[in-house]
Amino acid sequence: MNTEKKSFNISRRSAIKYGGSLIGTGLAATILGGNLNNSQNVAAQSIVAQNKDLTPDEALKRLMEGNERFINEKRISPNQTRERIIEVSESQAPFAALLSCADSRVPSEIVFDQGLGDLFVCRIAGNIATSEEIGSLEFGTMILGAKVLMVMGHARCGAVKAAIEGGRFPGRIGSLISSLRVGVERAQRMPGSNKLQNAVEANVLYQVEILKDSAIMGELIDKNQLKIVGAYYDLSTGKVNMLG
Repeated sequence: MNTEKKSFNISRRSAIKYGGSLIGTGLAATILGGNLNNSQNVAAQSIVAQNKDLTPDEALKRLMEGNERFINEKRISPNQTRERIIEVSESQAPFAALLSCADSRVPSEIVFDQGLGDLFVCRIAGNIATSEEIGSLEFGTMILGAKVLMVMGHARCGAVKAAIEGGRFPGRIGSLISSLRVGVERAQRMPGSNKLQNAVEANVLYQVEILKDSAIMGELIDKNQLKIVGAYYDLSTGKVNMLG
C-alpha cells in the first residue's frame, strides 16, 4: 500500500474515533465554537444531546413528516423563534444533512418544514458530490452528528437538461456539466419516455454511491449511525419521493 495513502486512511480512522468521542461528550461544540463560558457550554451540550439518541430511520421519518406538512399546507415552522436563534448561536446539532440542487425553487428548510439548526445543507447545481461537498458532508455527519443524509434531485433540473443536450458551455459551467454525464448515460438504459426525469433520478442514485464510498460516512453507516438516501422533488406538487 502506498505510504501516503496508508497514512491518510489512518488519519481518517482516527478522526472518526475522535469525532465520535466529541459527539458523545458534547465537546464538539467547544472545538467548533471556540472557548465558551460555562453557561454557553451547557447550552451547547444541550443542543448536541437533542438528537444524540435519534436513529437514522427516525431522522428520515422526521424529515418526511415535515414534507407531508408542507404539501398539505399544515406547516408548523418549528425552531424559527428568537429563542431558537439564541439557542443555536454557539453550537449546532442538525438531525439531517442534504445534498441538493442550487435551484431557487428547492429551499430545503421550507420543503421539509424545519428551522434553524435542524438541517445541514449543501447546495450545488445538479446536486453533485464534489470533493468539497463530500468533505462538508463528512463534517456534517461525523462531527455535527446528522443521522440521515439525503441527496435530492428535482423535476426539470436545468443542469441535468444541459448535460443531456450537450454542447459547449462558457466559463466553468462545463466542468459542472461533465460531472452529470454518468447519470445521463445510466438513464439511457431506464424504461419510460421522460428522459429528463430518468436522468435526474439516475444522477441522484449515482451521487448516493459516491457518498457511500467515503471512508468516514461508510463507517458511520456500518455502525448504524447514518443512512444515505436518494430522493426526487416534484416542483409541481412540492412532494419528495424516495428513490432506490
